[in-house]
Amino acid sequence: MMAEDRQQDTHTQVTTSRRRVLAAAALAPMLAGVGAGASAAGPVPTGMTGMPGHRRHRRVKPVPTTEADWADVAHALGRPGNMLRGTTYHTPFPRRDLRVVSDGIAITPELAMGTHVAFVRYADGSTMCMGDVAVTEKELQKVIDAFQAHGIAQTALHKHLLAQSPDIWWTHVHGHGHDAVALARGLRAGFDLTGTPPAVPTGPPVRSDLDIAGIEAALGAKGSPDGLVYKVVFARRERICDGHLVLPPGLGSTSAFTFQPLGRGRAALSGDCVMLAEEVQNVLGALRRGGIKLVEVHNHHLTDHPRLFFTHFWAVGNAVKLARALRPAVDATNVVPAG
Repeated sequence: MMAEDRQQDTHTQVTTSRRRVLAAAALAPMLAGVGAGASAAGPVPTGMTGMPGHRRHRRVKPVPTTEADWADVAHALGRPGNMLRGTTYHTPFPRRDLRVVSDGIAITPELAMGTHVAFVRYADGSTMCMGDVAVTEKELQKVIDAFQAHGIAQTALHKHLLAQSPDIWWTHVHGHGHDAVALARGLRAGFDLTGTPPAVPTGPPVRSDLDIAGIEAALGAKGSPDGLVYKVVFARRERICDGHLVLPPGLGSTSAFTFQPLGRGRAALSGDCVMLAEEVQNVLGALRRGGIKLVEVHNHHLTDHPRLFFTHFWAVGNAVKLARALRPAVDATNVVPAG
């Protein structure tokens, strides 16, 4: 190599090293600022922090509440709710306005046409809400726009049923902040753009010919009636967190199996099974071996840990045989009866 070439290479190396040093020096304050912002909670102008976990926080646990604590939320939502397990304020919005047919079967609202939202108060004074909202395809985009305009996040968009008329979609929603009424108003803004009817008084359970004892024996768990349908629910054993928020047991981490009686002991089954990643294939295989049709595999959360997956499924047949077909899928997951 000639002397001038070696001299040119040395000059290039020195210039490149100098540029790297200058770049690192310029980035240092910016990176320090990012780190500080990630560890310190700053003010949020709207009173809502959006998704938990967007900053690093210590784990925060839910606190017990009563229905009286949620009176303003009930007023903003336009209907009363009920307490679950002493920490979760739950409000259903069944889509009784819709006449949905899937697989030739008229779907009762309690089987697969229910919107549900839940509110939880935390030890730091904040409130988290989450839910699953049933909307028609025509309603979907404007409802999403309304939620986003009010700081309500969408964490999933999926189907619960296979071929159906009209087309129905479900969007999971999430909000977190220090103004529970603002969260409720944000949800209400979306609900008001749907045909969701006003609340009606809950009637007594409807008698059916389902073999309830046989279903419960097959699944190894007690269920409960909900209008026309019968539902059996299981909850994850693990502590589930969404970002820095510890979720109350059974909130957003359940497997639910709902049976709609069709006469002569037959039922339409709509189900949702919660799984860890390592459980997914075992569950899907068990369901298919039982003749159960898979509808969706998806997530309900964005920042949950452990990471949870959910599968919706559908079947029609003898209710007890369907329950027996479900049992291997239940046994493949780390769940207990939710009671």
